[in-house]
Amino acid sequence: MIVDGIEDEEKWLAEGIAAVQQNAFYMLRAVDSDNLREALKYSAQMLSELRTSKLSPHKYFELYMRAFDELKKLEIFFKDESRHGLSVSDLYELVQHAGNVLPRLYLLCTVGSVYIKLNEASCKDLLKDLVEMCRAVQHPIRGLFLRSYLCQVTRDKLPDIGSENEGVGDSVMDAVDFVLQNFMEMNKLWVRLQHQGPGRIKEKREKERNELRDLVGKNLHILSQIEGVDLELYRDTVLPRILEQVVNSKDELAQHYLMDCIIQVFPDEYHLQTLDVLLAACPQLQPTVDIKTVLSQLMERLSNYAASSTEVLPEFLQVEAFSKLYNAIGKVIEAQIDMPIVGAITLYTSLLMFTLRVHPDRLDYVDLVLGACVKKLSGRPKLEDSRATKQIIALLSAPLDKYNDAVTALTLSSYPRIMDYLDNDTNKIMAMVIIQNILKNYTCISTADQVEALFELIKGLIKDIDGSSVDEVDEEDFNEEQNSVARLIHMLYNDDPDEMLKIICTVERHIMTGGQRRLPFTVPPLVFSALKLVRRLQGQDGEADGEEAPASPKKIFRLMNQTIEALSSVPSPDLALRLYLQCAEAASDCDLEPIAYEFFTQAFILYEEDIADSKAQFTAIHLIIGTLQRMNVFGVENRDTLTHKATGYSAKLLKKADQCRAVYACSHLFWVDDQDGTKDGERVLLCLKRSLRIANAAQQMANVTRGSSGPVTLFVEILNKYLYFFEKGNPKVTSSAIQGLVELIRTEMQSDTSTPDLAATAFFNSTLRYIQFQKQKGGVMGEKYDPVKL
Repeated sequence: MIVDGIEDEEKWLAEGIAAVQQNAFYMLRAVDSDNLREALKYSAQMLSELRTSKLSPHKYFELYMRAFDELKKLEIFFKDESRHGLSVSDLYELVQHAGNVLPRLYLLCTVGSVYIKLNEASCKDLLKDLVEMCRAVQHPIRGLFLRSYLCQVTRDKLPDIGSENEGVGDSVMDAVDFVLQNFMEMNKLWVRLQHQGPGRIKEKREKERNELRDLVGKNLHILSQIEGVDLELYRDTVLPRILEQVVNSKDELAQHYLMDCIIQVFPDEYHLQTLDVLLAACPQLQPTVDIKTVLSQLMERLSNYAASSTEVLPEFLQVEAFSKLYNAIGKVIEAQIDMPIVGAITLYTSLLMFTLRVHPDRLDYVDLVLGACVKKLSGRPKLEDSRATKQIIALLSAPLDKYNDAVTALTLSSYPRIMDYLDNDTNKIMAMVIIQNILKNYTCISTADQVEALFELIKGLIKDIDGSSVDEVDEEDFNEEQNSVARLIHMLYNDDPDEMLKIICTVERHIMTGGQRRLPFTVPPLVFSALKLVRRLQGQDGEADGEEAPASPKKIFRLMNQTIEALSSVPSPDLALRLYLQCAEAASDCDLEPIAYEFFTQAFILYEEDIADSKAQFTAIHLIIGTLQRMNVFGVENRDTLTHKATGYSAKLLKKADQCRAVYACSHLFWVDDQDGTKDGERVLLCLKRSLRIANAAQQMANVTRGSSGPVTLFVEILNKYLYFFEKGNPKVTSSAIQGLVELIRTEMQSDTSTPDLAATAFFNSTLRYIQFQKQKGGVMGEKYDPVKL
């Protein structure tokens, strides 16, 4: 049925266009012959085609434009009295004798426009006559296009400042009255169109009305173009009469479109000075009108106007624009009790954008808007409407984007209260927005109170809330979130050590609630932040008047010990061990031997009880050896205890190769260049010999397993250790021992019947070249070591 209707409409349009073209042909032939009677006859027949009721507005517009183009040619003929022989007044009377009312009025409008142009009669009277006579056509579509034609042919002939009609008894007010009267009549026709036809085609009628709305809005555009419509005339006459018609129409589509049209066509300055009048009409609109869009566009226009020049800002303060908008939005939300929550939030978001652009220094205004939003949200469950949550994210992001300073947002009392209404996922999104803003702008959060407020805002990333579980979160997203939190912790800083310690304690209290999956991300940055503070306090005894100072290295180390202990129970022993060693080294730098020893003890306990993987053990023991080597705080007894444990654990590693490498690494614990008291050549040699025995055992095990010699890389590595300590002046490491080890390696390589180990061979040859180089260079190697035959 729809297809058939479309085909029929296309056929009727084609027939109408053909009739218009045929009559236009005869009309133009009559015009060329200066035959007025024939021209009027055929023009009336042409215009009679516009009487059809079979076409939709879209198709009717095509037919109307064909006739409109021909009428422009007829208007030129009417202007030339010498051709048709009648005065324009007689012609005005003559065309009123046309048979049908619609062609008669089109011709009357055409002649009337000529009449006005020639200035031979009162423009006011002619305009009033034309607009009144057009009432004869009450069919909505035909009447709208007729009055649209009247607008079109008279718009450049209206009385205005500097126009030809100025000073001949006509005024700007006459033009305003004419356009407003035509507007009101067109709006009535447009509204009436919704009642045409059966109820089942309501959706189709609404679509048709949408297609016709610009015809009505054209009147307001013409009004805005009249130079004589100044602010006073607009405020006292134009706007009140338009709004009266808008409110009285009681039609959703008309009210929304016309309010939008008012905002778009008239100057921003007029809107600012008549804000109370315009806003007073908003609560009177139908409850179904999308007023949020209208007001949002109004606030955007005013914001752009304010941004255009600093000179206009005093006007905004003078007219109290913010207060008027704030009160109007409240009344609209109150009047439209069925307004969805997304509509209210959108209005407050637009008002906040306006406030930030026009009154950026008024944080009280910003907080007032946020508070109103909280009031609207109160008593409701957490938002699940995706559109509403999107608007809240925009609302909360606006102050961050404007000030580029999250600290400003922390001063707004209503800011965190709004976030409480977000669901868990949206809360995390907003928390990430806040963190990214801080990182992007390098914002320094410098007080414990600010940190407390900040972590309350981002609590969705810090801990599980409302029974949610991190196990349900995508791992990649979770890692990104927690890495952002870790970066954030590094942005917390204060030059005052006491306040910085308060910050660290505040962070520690929050992150300890994060659960096992979060602690490995959040504890390390907290520990390193604390260690930075320790470095700043280094050298202080941490006591004031016999009492421990508020911020002292001892107090910080005690806190870090508790924090890392929580991490070790996650379990994440590898990470906890690294942090214990970092703290131990920092305590050594502060000359706090008992504390450093305690951290080492904790590291060894972790190693013994929680690190079971052989590869992790090997890595851990090397970290322990390397850290212990760099420390000079320990006395003889404590150092012996720790080195004894380190060498003991090294010899107990699962793999022989790991044992060998860990044991020869322990040799460095007994010979430290910058520590005169730590140069025990005998124990160095014992470590090297022990590692050599382990390497030999590993080689024999390889021979049994493979039936041939194994790789000799371990021997070459041990050779390099011998060379190192030989050059450092260890008297227990002799050239003969080195020479014997070289010969051993050569023997092992020659006895290897399997595929040669190219890497080991290259390593050995490189070592020999180094020995030769040092021999040629002189020094210790040249004095004590016999040349090696290469």
